[in-house]
Amino acid sequence: MQAHVGDSIRITVLSDPPLVGEIVEVLGPDGAPPYRVKFPNGHELVMNPSPDTIIEHRRPR
Repeated sequence: MQAHVGDSIRITVLSDPPLVGEIVEVLGPDGAPPYRVKFPNGHELVMNPSPDTIIEHRRPR
C-alpha cells in the first residue's frame, strides 16, 4: 500500500458508514505506512491500514 500527502483514506466498518480522512503525513519510506490521518471532526491519528482500507489518490492539478 502506498499513499501521498493529500490522498484520502477510506476505512470500512461493517456496522457503520465508512470513515474517510485525509493523509496529512506519510511516516514510512516511499509512501508506505504508517500514515498520520486527519478526519473531518478534527481528530488525527497515526495508523497502519488494514487490508480492507482503500487509498483514494488525489488527482494531480
